[in-house]
Amino acid sequence: MTERVQILLWGVVAFTLIALAVPWFMWRSGTVVAGLPIWIWWHVGWLALASVVFYVFTQRAWGLGVERGGGHRG
Repeated sequence: MTERVQILLWGVVAFTLIALAVPWFMWRSGTVVAGLPIWIWWHVGWLALASVVFYVFTQRAWGLGVERGGGHRG
């Protein structure tokens, strides 16, 4: 897979994480699970998912698209 395709795919993943971070479709839901509103469980699960995605990103794509060019500071 080329670097350009990887950058595009990670961009789509980031956009999806951001777009679904706020559960707008649950705003009027009064559903309670284990004593907490369902939207709180959404946030807990979403934060866990975002943590896993960030870990995978750091292992596979950290610095992708950043280390171009010959400009060295120092």
